[in-house]
Amino acid sequence: MDDQDLSASQFGKFEHPLITAKGEDRAHVALSDPQTLWFNTGTLCNIECVNCYIESSPENDRLVYITTAEVEGYLDQLETRSWGVREIAFTGGEPFMNPDMIGMAEAALARGYDVLILTNAMRPMMRPKVQDGLKRLVADHGDKLTLRISLDHHDPANHDKLRGQGTFEKSLIGMRWLRDTGIRMAVAARTIWGETDGDARAGFSELYAREGFEIDAQDPGMTVLFPEMDMTAEVPEITTACWGILNKSPKDVMCASSRMVIKRRGAKRPTVAACTLLPYDPAFELGETLEEAEGSVALNHPHCAKFCVLGGASCSA
Repeated sequence: MDDQDLSASQFGKFEHPLITAKGEDRAHVALSDPQTLWFNTGTLCNIECVNCYIESSPENDRLVYITTAEVEGYLDQLETRSWGVREIAFTGGEPFMNPDMIGMAEAALARGYDVLILTNAMRPMMRPKVQDGLKRLVADHGDKLTLRISLDHHDPANHDKLRGQGTFEKSLIGMRWLRDTGIRMAVAARTIWGETDGDARAGFSELYAREGFEIDAQDPGMTVLFPEMDMTAEVPEITTACWGILNKSPKDVMCASSRMVIKRRGAKRPTVAACTLLPYDPAFELGETLEEAEGSVALNHPHCAKFCVLGGASCSA
């Protein structure tokens, strides 16, 4: 297919990796400054939330548990590739359902990385064996470990609409234990409530003060407000011209600084995905090794536009 064919607008939106539906050059993002390597610990979760972007639930095992040995293999590759990563991050599902979660975190911390674990701070995290492991990790590594708690809103009623009756208080119980244990916390929330950024942060600030949580409500890395990922919403495609129009750089987009390791059900080995938001799309699966994952990523999905470029979101701490 030649250039003339490509510019003929014969494709629909987000169908071709090189051009948009209007025949314009699609934006690509290079891995220019890798800072975070993510591991999806598995998509099983103790709860099922409304509009979970990864469809985690007590039944969803499309991504299976990754093991400590597999994580260590990628940590070895990081050293070989000299990526300069500072942070190893774990997401799910609910990471503390993975029986290797403490071991995986320990492996990364022992090599000097900051470690971020995303959790709902509910029953899986509160099991005695997990609590003992977390106490050991914070005793050995202090603030190198951060747990980011999913609180969809500072108001319990709104939070529970999405996560189930009583889940807000259950998460707070876990957060109080983390507070008393001296484990560094952050929070992730959603922005679907029709309030301004300032009002949302003021609400979280009041919650933190009331509970004695040492979390900065004004720091977007510590209280992360995520735009909703609605696949039915109409979003523009990102062209090479958009960077100048939006006054943004490709270096600002998440896939410029991170990759995520996943393990599909039935697969012999994990693979590396371009993005934490697109674990099921084979077009964003880059290969089994970090070397294979060093190529640029086409912004060829609605999430690339709404969530990353236009929403300006980042999953890292």
